[in-house]
Amino acid sequence: MSYSFEYIDIILLAMIAGFIFLRLRGILGKKSGFEEDITQSFPHEFPNVKPVKKTNFDVFDDKAKSEFLSGAKIAYETIITDFSNGNLKNIKNILEKKVLKQFEDAISERKKQGNISETTFIGINSAEIKQHERKGNFLEVTVDFVSEIISCVKDKDSKIISGDPGKVKKVYDTWKFSKNVQSNDPNWSLIETSV
Repeated sequence: MSYSFEYIDIILLAMIAGFIFLRLRGILGKKSGFEEDITQSFPHEFPNVKPVKKTNFDVFDDKAKSEFLSGAKIAYETIITDFSNGNLKNIKNILEKKVLKQFEDAISERKKQGNISETTFIGINSAEIKQHERKGNFLEVTVDFVSEIISCVKDKDSKIISGDPGKVKKVYDTWKFSKNVQSNDPNWSLIETSV
C-alpha cells in the first residue's frame, strides 16, 4: 500500500514538471531555426573612442540658456531692488568683488550726501543673451536687459533731485555673468555692469 503512494507522488511531480516546462516554453518560445547569429550582429571590437567629459559649457544649449535667463532675470530684479534699498547683504554671494565694491561705494556716497533712493521695479520687458564665451574654466555670458522701473533720488529734506516718482521709465542694461564650470557651485556671479 505504501508503494502506491510513492507512485502517485512521482506521477504528481512529473505532471507539475511538465506543466512548468510547457509554461516556460510558452513564455520563452522555442528555437525555430531562423534565429540570427548574435556574433554576426555586433562587431567584436569597439572603436577606440575617448570618453568626453561634459562640462556646463559643453551643454550650454537652448534648454541651458533658457534656465540661465530665468535665473538671470531674478538676479537682475533682486540686485536692482537691494541696491536701491542700500542693503547688499542678501546678494553679496552673487556679486564679484569688483562689482560689490562699486555698489558699496555708490551706496556709501549716497548715504554720505543724505540722499534716499526710491525704486519700484515694474518688470522685465526682455532679456537676451548677447554673447557667451569660455575663458579657461569660466563661462561668461553677457545679457541685454530691457526693464521698466519707477525711480527717484530724494535729498534729506525729501526734495526730488533726480528721477520722477510718478513716471515709468524704460531702462537698458548690459550685464555680464560668470561661472566656474569646474566648480560644484551652481551660482553665477555678476562680474560687470554697463548701461
